Amino acid sequence: MIDAALAPLQRRLLAAPARALARLGLHADTVTLAGFAIGALALPALWLQAYGIALLLLLLNRLADGLDGALARLQGATDRGAFLDIALDFLFYALFPLGFALADSAQNALPAAVLIASFIGTGSSFLAFASIAARRGLTASAYPTKGIYYLGGLTEGAETIAIFALMCLFPQAFPTLALIFAAACFLTTLLRWHQGWRAFTDPR
Repeated sequence: MIDAALAPLQRRLLAAPARALARLGLHADTVTLAGFAIGALALPALWLQAYGIALLLLLLNRLADGLDGALARLQGATDRGAFLDIALDFLFYALFPLGFALADSAQNALPAAVLIASFIGTGSSFLAFASIAARRGLTASAYPTKGIYYLGGLTEGAETIAIFALMCLFPQAFPTLALIFAAACFLTTLLRWHQGWRAFTDPR
């Protein structure tokens, strides 16, 4: 919901670090893969209930996610980079609630499953819209630097990271936070279905 508003600030903050990484010879895809590897370590951290470490890994993952885009703008965006970015992000988002389920299955397993199911809705509607939009040559004016058509919604990246951070800070509240955010994700899915229905209805 607020990703487009935050994007200009993010670009300004990450421009200098990205230039420094470029001078070191790092490629955007390398940063993407490293960021995912760091983020994936949050799964065992959550499993072990090391919530402070999981929060740090979450923040480092998101920093890498911003830096790889800034590097790509310097070095030239590629289809491979866009593919890796979105594919690894979606998997990372699913690993986080799985970690809470492993930490306390009795309390967290069902809310985690509901949250992951809601992510399937937001992710599949996002990618389905993007694939058809690409075939039709449509572009998203609110996200001109994205590698694919970026369909916004009530729950975007910023909101997801904020709820993950709250879960780490207040792990006992995970079931409540997960179910509230899952409801917002299901609403986002319904809104995206509606957008797709309207955007891709051929005039008769």
